Amino acid sequence: MKDLFTTGEAAGICRVSQQTIIRCFDAGRLKGFLVPGSRFRRIPRQNLIKFMKDNKIPLDSIESGKRKVLIVDDDAEIVELIVEVLERDGRFEVKTASSGYEAGIATQRFRPELILLDYMLPDVNGNVVCQTIRRNPEFENIKIIIVSGVVKEDEIAQLLKSGAEDFIRKPFNITELTDKITSVLQMK
Repeated sequence: MKDLFTTGEAAGICRVSQQTIIRCFDAGRLKGFLVPGSRFRRIPRQNLIKFMKDNKIPLDSIESGKRKVLIVDDDAEIVELIVEVLERDGRFEVKTASSGYEAGIATQRFRPELILLDYMLPDVNGNVVCQTIRRNPEFENIKIIIVSGVVKEDEIAQLLKSGAEDFIRKPFNITELTDKITSVLQMK
């Protein structure tokens, strides 16, 4: 359980932009401290909880301690496998979507920290989803890992340019998938 948060982490927990957190911090509405010799702000857990209560922000994302992952894939077997692995792991709260449209709604409501995104969805491809998420400042802290079996090297490069943090090829090794997720989310 984390006791100290960066402004980016606090933004993800509160489901607001990092700029909103910085403004609240600088205005004194969110208490914390500056790292000596830098401009980096740090927010202790109890201060973040007080800020969330004062502003009627749901505490579910800070109290569960679980990292939110949205799985977007139209292959029910793959989705079931990933959900089972992540839920068994115990560190993740998982939601799923099977189309780009459902992914948009789920991203807005669930506010995941990470999206595992199939490149070839029935209604849209991964590039479009990445670009759409990256254009919305509310979602600037969401990490994206593309999962696909039919992508060429130049397409992988384009996906990374479009805003994905990483790529994993289907079929994948479960340990490799979990390692990529924990790496992208900077978990220990």
